[in-house]
Amino acid sequence: MVGRIFTPFRVGGFIIVPEDAPLPLGPHIPLIMGKKGAFGSGEHETTASCLEELERIPGLTGMRGLDLGSGTGILAIAAVQLGAASVVAVDIDPNAAASCAANVRLNGVADRVFTVCGELASVGRALYDLLMANIYADIHLALAGEMVARVRSGGWLLLSGIPLQDKFDVQRRFASLGCVQTDLRIMEDYVTLVMRKA
Repeated sequence: MVGRIFTPFRVGGFIIVPEDAPLPLGPHIPLIMGKKGAFGSGEHETTASCLEELERIPGLTGMRGLDLGSGTGILAIAAVQLGAASVVAVDIDPNAAASCAANVRLNGVADRVFTVCGELASVGRALYDLLMANIYADIHLALAGEMVARVRSGGWLLLSGIPLQDKFDVQRRFASLGCVQTDLRIMEDYVTLVMRKA
């Protein structure tokens, strides 16, 4: 999506709208995205699946979330639009963090989405009700212990960016850390996992 024009499109109960387009009428929740976004415009199958799975997580209202590898911030913004109390959006890429901060402002949720440029360690040791991570499989595997440690007991993990061939390794790693899979979405090239910390 970097520097190119896109038109509004729907994903589940959301409609993704470029910043200079009028908001379409209808029941869909608008997610306004700047035209110079990082990864995560909603078009890629991993992002789209995360948006759809996010709508299905029970009790989202009032949750505190963490979006690891936030890119444009689309998942963080979607979570607060669905009722989450707050989301910390962290990305190691300064361009992604800047894109996220801009999109947070465009959507009027700067009081609930907090952008951090840095690694997972940058957010300290706070516990979250929901962790979202649409990142590479090797990062899931490397950071699994730290990710699970930041989720409260009974909290949720929404994991994507996992190529089909890495599905079993990621499932096994998070299961070994006390997470129970509640949903699995197999797409053309990737899988999205929804897990709950026991």
